[in-house]
Amino acid sequence: MTGRNQTIVSEFLLLGLPIESEHQNLFYALFLTMYVTTVLGNLLIIVLICLDPHLHTPMYLFLSNLSFSDLCFSSVTMPKLLQDMQSQDLSIPYAGCLTQMYFFLFFGDLESFLLVAMAYDRYVAICFPLHYTTVMSPRLCLFLVVLPWILTTFHAMLHTLLMARLHFCDDNVIPHFFCDMSALMKLSCSDTRVNELVIFITGGLILVIPFLLIITSYTRIVSSILKFPSVRGIRKAFSTCGSHLTVVSLFYGTVIGLYLCPSANNSTVKETVMAMMYTVVTPMLNPFIYSLRNRDMKGALGRVFWKKKTPFSL
Repeated sequence: MTGRNQTIVSEFLLLGLPIESEHQNLFYALFLTMYVTTVLGNLLIIVLICLDPHLHTPMYLFLSNLSFSDLCFSSVTMPKLLQDMQSQDLSIPYAGCLTQMYFFLFFGDLESFLLVAMAYDRYVAICFPLHYTTVMSPRLCLFLVVLPWILTTFHAMLHTLLMARLHFCDDNVIPHFFCDMSALMKLSCSDTRVNELVIFITGGLILVIPFLLIITSYTRIVSSILKFPSVRGIRKAFSTCGSHLTVVSLFYGTVIGLYLCPSANNSTVKETVMAMMYTVVTPMLNPFIYSLRNRDMKGALGRVFWKKKTPFSL
């Protein structure tokens, strides 16, 4: 065993997705379309919020940060996946693997905290509309944006440093499309109990608590609206909360299932599919669910393009 521990792994091999060769080009086109949609959709939201003064509100401050997080979160894994699908070189350097893992954790955690901030903003806006501007002060909004960036920096660095202390033996093949923490720990020939304990403890703080806070916020929103029932109010409540909770459940459900409640029966294919749900599908859906269906965002889209066309119409 000592001899195996002395083996220096300079790179890993990412096996990617379990796709048959005859379907490779089809899935490549599908994932490329999804990634381009993610990039364009989130960039559009960021640009509109920056250019339209009507969107300079707490809600859209959080949305712009969420869009930036989604854009970066998807970009951590998708370009490498697309490259590997068209290349015979599936290798990734050791340092590059740890770097990918760091930014994957960073932007994944950032999204978790921003979803909480957005849920709290909607809770205050719907349940305490007369006190909204007082409660959601510029200082609190800045705090709700800056704090996630600080916390996620330390959390991602903690796991990266813990991973860097592990030894890796002859086996350097990762049965995944990115450098996933659990996949890397399975390859290690060191004792990973400390890593697993830290994942369980911090996972509860970073994932479970935010998820419960989001559920609580939306539960109180629905409860507040049902106190004064009306067809329009109920429809608005379920329209607002239903779509949001769909993405929240998709994101948190797969992440918690993968990292906090892992099953010995989970196959590599199943874990890969679950990872695709929150790394690819969720960042693509968020622009549609949180913003592009929003009347304010549609109005901003018209105002921004109308301003550009005005000189020509004169």
